[in-house]
Amino acid sequence: MTDVESHPIASNVRTLFPGYFAMVMATGIVAVGAAQQDISVVPEALYAIAAATYVLLVVLTAVRAVRYPRLLVADVTSHTKGFAFLTIVAATNVLGSASVVIHGWSGLAWVLWWAGVVLWAVLIYTAIISVILRGPKPELGKGLNGTWFLLTVATESVVVLGAILYADHPTDILAFGCIAAFVLGIVLYLIVMTMVFLRWTFQDLEPTEAEPPSWIAAGAVAITVLAGSNLLGVRAISVRIDRLAPFIEGMVVLAWATATFWFPVMVAIGVWRHVISKVPLRYHPSYWSLVFPLGMYGAATFRMRAVIELQSLAWVPKAALAAALVAWTAAFLGLLAQGTGALSRTRSTP
Repeated sequence: MTDVESHPIASNVRTLFPGYFAMVMATGIVAVGAAQQDISVVPEALYAIAAATYVLLVVLTAVRAVRYPRLLVADVTSHTKGFAFLTIVAATNVLGSASVVIHGWSGLAWVLWWAGVVLWAVLIYTAIISVILRGPKPELGKGLNGTWFLLTVATESVVVLGAILYADHPTDILAFGCIAAFVLGIVLYLIVMTMVFLRWTFQDLEPTEAEPPSWIAAGAVAITVLAGSNLLGVRAISVRIDRLAPFIEGMVVLAWATATFWFPVMVAIGVWRHVISKVPLRYHPSYWSLVFPLGMYGAATFRMRAVIELQSLAWVPKAALAAALVAWTAAFLGLLAQGTGALSRTRSTP
């Protein structure tokens, strides 16, 4: 390795964590949740952080692609890291959704949606085809992790923003595409959840394996709730969606119940990992994968309540937003602490 590559900044770009876009996902959806609750200043501030982080990560990823293409290709075609790149798709669509909800910027949202669709096609097929065809293949316990749920998260994120934009461009092909992606996301979740649950229940689980990305099991169905709710929100202007409204509502309730079911399990795993097994609680970018499900659950429940007229759950989005804000603050402070330490090391490097 050259002196330039050994510099802390260059080293961080070289080994850039592919799932860092989860910070944009988490920040963007918490901003949306704060906007839903009519909290002043917070949505705009969080949106600015999400947008700035997105631009920075896009630049760093582009630099990595130019300077270290082999490492990037190795990651995107890996069993353990390949699906983490789908955070780029979800971050793009979450930022687009926040742009409309918080600022009413539908033009920017359209650009981000089309970018998200293209990225979805490129990244999802690259990762899936690679893990199917490449060898040698790892054991189930080593190759399978929570990032595989991003197959559903990325797919449903396209529906979330597409349904929002449908009101401005009510074409039948857009409605059909959103419905198709909605049900595809559910199928992908069932496939991944079957494998993950088999792994959790029939093979020994080490504390170091139970990392925050496992929380995406709840986040994947939470974003499915939001996607289906947004579809139901435009049923009045779409004959196709209106015909399928009972089915979509059933899937929304199913997804909400599943997300609600998983949260106690995720908490129990966290207690076992950090309290019983005493794994140190240190900041890692993967912790944004814990913040995202909390924020998404609150935003999705808020939207679901509105479209199925269920007022008795009014307290849930507020409680979820409070938990998400606490988790977001903790993760952000950890990021600042890590960044300060890295900056100090950079200054001391010749």
